Amino acid sequence: MKPPPKAAKGSPIVEYPAALSDSTVRMIVRVSTGGHRVRIEIANSHGAAAVNIAVAHIARSGEAASIVPGSDRVLMFGGRKQVVIPPGASTVAAFGDSITDGFGTSPDKDQAWPTLLDTRLRAAPRTARIGVVNLGISGNRVLHDTAGASALARFDRDVLALEGVGWVVLLEGINDISYSAIPGFPASERVSAQDLIAGYRMLIAKAHMHGLKMIGATILPYQGVWTYTAEGEAVRERVNEWIRTGGEFDATVDFDKATRDPANPKRLRAAFDSGDHVHPNDAGNQAMANAFNLSAFQ
Repeated sequence: MKPPPKAAKGSPIVEYPAALSDSTVRMIVRVSTGGHRVRIEIANSHGAAAVNIAVAHIARSGEAASIVPGSDRVLMFGGRKQVVIPPGASTVAAFGDSITDGFGTSPDKDQAWPTLLDTRLRAAPRTARIGVVNLGISGNRVLHDTAGASALARFDRDVLALEGVGWVVLLEGINDISYSAIPGFPASERVSAQDLIAGYRMLIAKAHMHGLKMIGATILPYQGVWTYTAEGEAVRERVNEWIRTGGEFDATVDFDKATRDPANPKRLRAAFDSGDHVHPNDAGNQAMANAFNLSAFQ
């Protein structure tokens, strides 16, 4: 890191050091909208060396550099107080629905497949500088709004606005398919395989316009769910075949093959089923994380 410029004589600006070690930095941020939670993002995109944060806190600002008593909270990074941010690290964006979000896994165990993929990446020397951000939203659909904006509508805000993203893993579509079987569901929102493929193509085009690689994930089996139909299964199988063989994704990961029952490919393997026949349990999420060929991220 090059030395910072010298402050002009008499300037009110305090010179900052070229590097920090065993130091505490306090920053005051004005929040313009209210809420019950706050998310802190720390990046080291342009650094030459790793940044080791031993502990970080957040609190309400008081007078000058003081804080409001009783407002101090410790920030956690993946359940840990300490975090190391590699220089120029890149965020794999796991973009999906409740399966990506981790619904069906053990509470408070952080066993969603994006977390388990992150563990694999960090354990391999060639991918140790790559992190994973979980952008799964329960109930999310590709083409239409349900629980929040659709994948097409939120892609710019949730993925393209993130700094350092190199790859996007897309696992979306099961809600588009299964919701179509709900009695009274709007006919205008029922989807065909071609509808979903058209949505995927738009997401791929958006990613490629911004230099991002898109990894297509096949849709998991869901027989046993009350919204399962033969028509929906046909859509799922057609979409999965296109993901595998269409050649439009930069790479693919076959979650369907990794989690399906060999005796009945339309159904989740019993050992991977959380109980609702659509959301994998901890073991199922591990199988999904293991299905990645890590060379796709090099």
